[in-house]
Amino acid sequence: MLIAGFPAGAWGTNCYLVAPAAGEECVIIDPGHQATEGVEEALKKHRLKPVAVVLTHGHIDHVASVVPVCGAHDVPAWIHPADRYMMSDPEKALGRSIGMPLMGELTVGEPDDVKELADGAQLRLAGLDFSVAHAPGHTKGSVTFQMPEADDIPSVFFSGDLLFAGSIGRTDLPGGDHAEMLESLARVCLPLDDSTVVLSGHGPQTTIGRERAANPYLRAASSGGHPQTPEAARPGAEPAPRRGM
Repeated sequence: MLIAGFPAGAWGTNCYLVAPAAGEECVIIDPGHQATEGVEEALKKHRLKPVAVVLTHGHIDHVASVVPVCGAHDVPAWIHPADRYMMSDPEKALGRSIGMPLMGELTVGEPDDVKELADGAQLRLAGLDFSVAHAPGHTKGSVTFQMPEADDIPSVFFSGDLLFAGSIGRTDLPGGDHAEMLESLARVCLPLDDSTVVLSGHGPQTTIGRERAANPYLRAASSGGHPQTPEAARPGAEPAPRRGM
């Protein structure tokens, strides 16, 4: 299996291209702000042909390049229906303006073909299997994508902004909810095997085992945590860093 990833744009959002091997069809995950050039470079380098774009959620740092990427390759975009509106109205999703200079670099709107994701869906794209889990907390329509273990390759989990190395996505924007985030962490992440590789929306690669042991938010979810952040219960502790929008 081939996974080519790179951080893109002002928020350093990770975009991934996933294929069975070089020279084959691929799926593009989260082509965000200023990701178009990186996507085209990766496609050329690995001789890949896109068949779909799939989105972990609708924030502009994850979807800003969806229209040009889908248009250039005539492929559909998959997104959860609760976040679909964000592609056409990114500022409403943030509860504030993201700035006219930045807006001038964005192609706001939907691609020609939009398909909606559902919890528990099984997608077969580019010869690869993706299990979809609805994971609200960061946004109402956040989802994750898991690929099964194959031969000697561990399962791969594209967590979006649900789970980062050492932290989680922010919950203070419209549609965010810390209680929902902890519930999603418990329901979606905790059952995964420790060897599962986590490829997040921001930051470095990690594993479920590493996060189970050291991530304060995942530990709070494991112990039946409540809406306040786990750091608040530990006097003098510094909150883990949050990334992205």
